[in-house]
Amino acid sequence: MKVTVCVGSSCHLKGSRAVVEQLEGLILQNRIKEEIELNGTFCTGNCRGGVNVSVDGELYSVSPKTTAEFFYTVVLPRLKCAKEA
Repeated sequence: MKVTVCVGSSCHLKGSRAVVEQLEGLILQNRIKEEIELNGTFCTGNCRGGVNVSVDGELYSVSPKTTAEFFYTVVLPRLKCAKEA
């Protein structure tokens, strides 16, 4: 699974660094480092929605406060579905 976090200037100001750090920690904590490719990218073109996080091409708006919820409600369930397929 590919997870990409926008680190462009608008998303950076909204906390993209904290989002990346939290995602890294959650990935390690759940022992799924081999299954998730975490990347950064510059502007995704949705600056008003940032911090923009893409999961296999689908765009989500995340903040440092909602990162854990996003991880447990979007990332992990999608990963489990991919494993079962």
